[in-house]
Amino acid sequence: MAFLDNRITDILVEYGFVTLAQLDEAIELQKRWSMPIVDVLASKGYITPTEIATALSRQFDLEIIDLVNNLPTGALLDVNMIQQYLADQMIPWRSSDGIITVAIANPDPDTILKANRLYGSNCRIVLTTRFDIHWALQNIFEDHFTKIALDALSDADPRNSAKPTFVPSQLAAFTTLLVIFCIGLFFLPMETLIAVNMLMGIFFLGNFIFKTILVWLGGHEKSGDKVIAAQIAEMDDASLPVYTILVPMFRDAKVLPILVNALRKLDYPAAKLDIKLVLEATDVETIEATRAMGLESTFEIIRVPESHPQTKPKACNYALPFARGEYLVIYDAEDKPEPDQLKKTLLSFQRAPENTICIQARLNYFNARENWLTRMFTLDYSLWFDLMLPGLERLGVPIPLGGTSNHFKIKVLRELHAWDPYNVTEDADLGVRITQKGYRVGIVDSTTFEEANCAIPNWIRQRSRWLKGYMQTWLVHMRHPIQLYRSLGPVGFFGFQFFVGGTVLAALLNPIFWLLYVLWLLIPSLNYGIYFPPVIFYMSLANLLIGNIVFIYLSLLAPVKRRLYDLVPIGLTVFFYWVLLSIAAYKGLWQLLNNPFYWEKTDHGISKHSAHEIAQAQSGASA
Repeated sequence: MAFLDNRITDILVEYGFVTLAQLDEAIELQKRWSMPIVDVLASKGYITPTEIATALSRQFDLEIIDLVNNLPTGALLDVNMIQQYLADQMIPWRSSDGIITVAIANPDPDTILKANRLYGSNCRIVLTTRFDIHWALQNIFEDHFTKIALDALSDADPRNSAKPTFVPSQLAAFTTLLVIFCIGLFFLPMETLIAVNMLMGIFFLGNFIFKTILVWLGGHEKSGDKVIAAQIAEMDDASLPVYTILVPMFRDAKVLPILVNALRKLDYPAAKLDIKLVLEATDVETIEATRAMGLESTFEIIRVPESHPQTKPKACNYALPFARGEYLVIYDAEDKPEPDQLKKTLLSFQRAPENTICIQARLNYFNARENWLTRMFTLDYSLWFDLMLPGLERLGVPIPLGGTSNHFKIKVLRELHAWDPYNVTEDADLGVRITQKGYRVGIVDSTTFEEANCAIPNWIRQRSRWLKGYMQTWLVHMRHPIQLYRSLGPVGFFGFQFFVGGTVLAALLNPIFWLLYVLWLLIPSLNYGIYFPPVIFYMSLANLLIGNIVFIYLSLLAPVKRRLYDLVPIGLTVFFYWVLLSIAAYKGLWQLLNNPFYWEKTDHGISKHSAHEIAQAQSGASA
């Protein structure tokens, strides 16, 4: 719309839509950002899309059409042209006497010529806004977008979809193993239990050795903060691409100001941000709260119609067709990404191999010290994102993505059919699927701060969903283990077993071994020795003593990288955190068998620190 800038700015000032001071500021930003002046003004919140349409109407003597209250005639629209409508910001609206009226948001010469080619040289041009076009398409093609959101992956790549929890071959394999175990218990009980004991001992030994290696590798990651900061300072805003930010929310009206304030602080040209607030159509409270904030036109509400399952990945899939960026990132409702995260991620993409299509930022918490649970959760995340994931990256093992701050090359994300709406830990699944398809996931040294769960029941709901999703992810990618081995290689394959499958299995098995140990202490007459031949005994003793000591040490080590030294002693209480993990694992297993697609909502904004964050965000907005 650059050719319109000179004339339209005069109209905007004449109508009183902008002040001269605002215009001067926008002109300076336009020089730096290389964006149309109206986009710059709109991104600053100085003008609305309706005011832009009014000015264009005055300039070109065109009628303005409200598509929200006057939807296009459905018969004029072609479902196969949806992406073209979105790219051109142009949509056929009415037909009368053989003349088609075309609503466009950007009346530049190329768009008008294209309208003439598509709808006839005598077509009638009217004005609307980009948001009106999106609204109209969502209403007319609601069923289509819902179908794509739910079934694009399962239709195109069914073996990588969690829509069936168990496939027949897996049911047959599990049944066979159970029958063999039962027969063994009946005819050779001692030998069977010794064999099971040996397998479990090997698993626990391999698990702690593997994770120790990960932490060692991740702890030796080189930091180039000063170099990166200098490179960011040298980046040319004019050459930066449009960046889409997806924010799926459900009943999160309370914490919305935290996110909005954080996104406004991003060190990125606001006119090049495409922020989609993805809300459930039934969540009237959050929709109304969002509308009441009077957000800049960089923000857009996408309403996801009600359908089953109601999951975060389905909402993201629904919004994906409307994304305008070359890159895309997911944030949660209460997230506070570091301001330079987008630029730092672009630098990481530039330095990474060409097949890197996703980069995961680190996650941590702004209320780390609120209570024992938040301290333990912080240690957990510090160990996971600061040490283990970098270790996975160096080994080439599939990286299970975190639920937020995943940055994607949007073109390849679409080719992979995005997220699995039937997997409740869709991020972990996508990370594995990316690697399995021959692409790569990287890690960026930038942190997004979230609200740590400070209430145990809420934490159990959240963690049981995560562990259930890990179970789904393991089941999906182990449907064809030979193919998985070939695509990942031996290190990637066994790393997947320990990091995804092992995380769940350890949480499920720990209570059994704890119980056996307690019984051994309380009842000296129990003769466990026959089930623990010398090799198994010493391996189990190593797991009990060395393994647990190592895991406790890793918990003590976790906060050191972030200099959270006061949290180090809390690592000594990690056993009680493991107990909570086991409770969540058994709850997740029960749900996997009874209600696999159920998304247990995590309540946000319950921390006392969140109230402070919200107040701070609101005061910043009012200032």
